[in-house]
Amino acid sequence: MAGAEMAGAEMAGFEVIRPDGGGRQLGGGLAGSADAGLDGLRLDPPVPDRPGTGGPGTGGPGTGGPAPGNRRPPSRGRPAGERRRSSTPSRQVTIRAIAVLCTLGVVIAIGVTGIGSAGPSVTTAVTAFLLDWEGRDYPAAAALTTGNPTAVVNSLRAAYSQLGAADLGLSLGPVVVSGDQAYASFGASIDLGRGGLSWQYQGHFAVRRTAAGWRVVWSPAVIVPGLGPGDRLAVLTTVPSRALLLDSQGRSLIRPSSTIELGVVPDRVRHPARTADELARVTGLAAPDADEMIGQILAWPPRSFLELVQLSPAQYQRIKPALDKIQGLERRDFVKRLFVSTVPAITGQVGTETAKKLIDEGEPYLPGTTVGLSGLELALQGTLAGQATTEVVVQDRAGRLVKVLHRWPGRTGSNVRTTINGGIQRAAQGALARLGLPAAIVAVRAGGGQILAVAQQGAVGLPPVDPLAGQYEPGQSFSFVSTAALLASGSVRASTLVPCYRTNGVGGQTFANVPPEPTSQARPFSAIFAHACATEFTALSLNLHASDLTRAIARFGLGASWQLPVPAFAGSMGSPGYPGQLAADMIGLGAVRVSPLDMALAAGTVASGSWHAPSLVSGSHGTDQTTAAPRYSGRVIAQLRQLMGLSVKTGAPKAAYLPGRDPLFGQVGSAPVAGQRGLRAIWFVGYRGQVAFAVLVFSRDPAFAPAVQLARQFAVQLPPGS
Repeated sequence: MAGAEMAGAEMAGFEVIRPDGGGRQLGGGLAGSADAGLDGLRLDPPVPDRPGTGGPGTGGPGTGGPAPGNRRPPSRGRPAGERRRSSTPSRQVTIRAIAVLCTLGVVIAIGVTGIGSAGPSVTTAVTAFLLDWEGRDYPAAAALTTGNPTAVVNSLRAAYSQLGAADLGLSLGPVVVSGDQAYASFGASIDLGRGGLSWQYQGHFAVRRTAAGWRVVWSPAVIVPGLGPGDRLAVLTTVPSRALLLDSQGRSLIRPSSTIELGVVPDRVRHPARTADELARVTGLAAPDADEMIGQILAWPPRSFLELVQLSPAQYQRIKPALDKIQGLERRDFVKRLFVSTVPAITGQVGTETAKKLIDEGEPYLPGTTVGLSGLELALQGTLAGQATTEVVVQDRAGRLVKVLHRWPGRTGSNVRTTINGGIQRAAQGALARLGLPAAIVAVRAGGGQILAVAQQGAVGLPPVDPLAGQYEPGQSFSFVSTAALLASGSVRASTLVPCYRTNGVGGQTFANVPPEPTSQARPFSAIFAHACATEFTALSLNLHASDLTRAIARFGLGASWQLPVPAFAGSMGSPGYPGQLAADMIGLGAVRVSPLDMALAAGTVASGSWHAPSLVSGSHGTDQTTAAPRYSGRVIAQLRQLMGLSVKTGAPKAAYLPGRDPLFGQVGSAPVAGQRGLRAIWFVGYRGQVAFAVLVFSRDPAFAPAVQLARQFAVQLPPGS
């Protein structure tokens, strides 16, 4: 006994009997205690049998389960790839363990009424029962009880198979004896599986001296207090519905879509183990997950549908022939917000119970599980998925709840509001809808950096455009950054007369206009800018120092230190080391690399007068962006606006011109796509009102037309006042 327990025994007038039969009055020290006697005597964990086992207190098959709804039965976890071990301790091990207990001095308390020294025999019997139970030698444990051996074996075996116990530890507590009767206490610690939950409780049972010796007086309550005849144990898990990603107006970015649930009605399943094994194999689940499924099936109400796996229609069709061969497997169709997003480039994808990510990471199988595979769904997994509530309960034969033995409260997921503007997102998607080329549109709020829209379009046989994390040469669309450097240095003004040649050589490199532009001997710089004459920008590079261009890049935020919760590229450009490299950088080639997001933010700098770091989600879920860029003078910004407006009105992108009070400003560009022979990156970068955006199209034709057309379509469809 512990000190407090011993004090209580002294007050009650109990006598302490040592295992050797000697006794004395309370008040002296003890050589050991019942709890200390089991230290280190951990045997192999009990292994729940496969189906067909009886419920506690019965000899027949286990039945019952939780009430229908989101409650889930046992999570039967083990490390990934590990099947149950089948080891039973030998009687020699048990006897040695008992000898250790006797050597340490196990305490027996004798009541003052009906006093009679029982010696160590009652402790020996109780200890042997606990060791046999812990070691899964159920017949040996049953032989030490007053119960029907078959019923006791079935009860002990079924109880922890229903819990899905991965490990069981039992420790001896105080044993109080009064004549031929005794009362034993014990502690139990049960590892409920890979979910990391451990359940501890205190149990107790009566012991009676019989002609065969001391025996545990059997009832189901020996296993767990409160367990009655026909009752069963179960672990019920309530998985919260996955929370939603919302746009800036609070509307869901995840659309309702068809979801196929595969599951069983337990009464219709002839061989739960076979059904679970085959479903796990067909869907790609790990072997231990089949064991988890068995526990789910056994603990569920026998006439209620139990969902085991959720699939999208495409996933289901791929494996339908194999699924059709699984006995007892049923299909139910639902509509859920899981698989279809209005902004997949931002939200990413969601997986369910069969997701490879869960399997690879050894996560416990649990029906109803969802996991983010990419994008914000992955980055905000903990926030969106919440946490399951788990309860260890007693159920009756019909699966009704009798008693909650222990509860681990979970939490619901929380919706996350993003900066995506629904109307602007629809405008971007509408513009891309009829295009047969890979393309992307990224729009941001000028003066704030909030990402308003991200839309993608693919094409068969061509690589996709990555709107946030792509690293591309911007071509002549970069010329408004170069122009800022020229204007700030005083090298040029809008009215300065300059030529546009077909080719130009700088630093041993020859540059050409792609696509070709009309040549001229002398035109105002504003016309050269409007027609994106790359050769003249390479010539003007000779008027700049490399530091002039690097300072300009910094003012447009390229290469700045910022971070989003999804992969994104902040842009880069090395320090030009020689004239030819500086000339290439001036026209967005050379070492310059940007994403569409970077160029949209750069356009926002012209629209608002200063650069702002991007943001994607609101509140505490967002990344705190403290990065600031030095500002250009109002004179430089005003001239850039004038040049970009004239470009759309009279220059290469004039097909995008929109007359009226809310004009479109922009610049175009063309550059090779790295690693893709003959494929060009066609750009339009600009703004309308407070919406700054970048359009990028992959095409084998170097003409600016597809990007210009997309820009106009997008700008026309922008919501009023955006």
